[in-house]
Amino acid sequence: MNRNAVLAFVYGGFIAGTVDIFAPSLIYMVTPVRILQAIARGVLGAASFEMGATSAVLGLVLQWLMSLLIAAIFVYAATRLRVLVARWIGAGLAYGVVVFIVMNYVVVPLSMVGKVPTFTPLTFTLNLLAMLLFGLIVSWFANRFLMGAQATLATT
Repeated sequence: MNRNAVLAFVYGGFIAGTVDIFAPSLIYMVTPVRILQAIARGVLGAASFEMGATSAVLGLVLQWLMSLLIAAIFVYAATRLRVLVARWIGAGLAYGVVVFIVMNYVVVPLSMVGKVPTFTPLTFTLNLLAMLLFGLIVSWFANRFLMGAQATLATT
């Protein structure tokens, strides 16, 4: 990956991942620490809620690692499929839907949580909107960093 692609996924991943901590905090009216502990639950199980700052820090690291990976996948695809950069709004929204489905119906059930999250129609909609925003943030950074690097990308 070239320098612009790295910058795109680092900025996109960290910013989208950070926003993604506060969105569920607002949706469920709990503290960001509780959200981070819920993320850590994926590897620690229910004990994560009793571990205080330790599990919150682990949750933050896991959140950012997942966000960077998710952003890197999009940026890698965008270096190969120029339409993802040229039509970044549609691509970002579509990617947000994909991320929502994969995280909630594959990753979470395979984690220590062990089940598909339970949503009400409202929480389903709000969580989906949060992932649409996540996808838009990642695709915006891909657009900003990769559009100026078209000549470089064509040679990679």
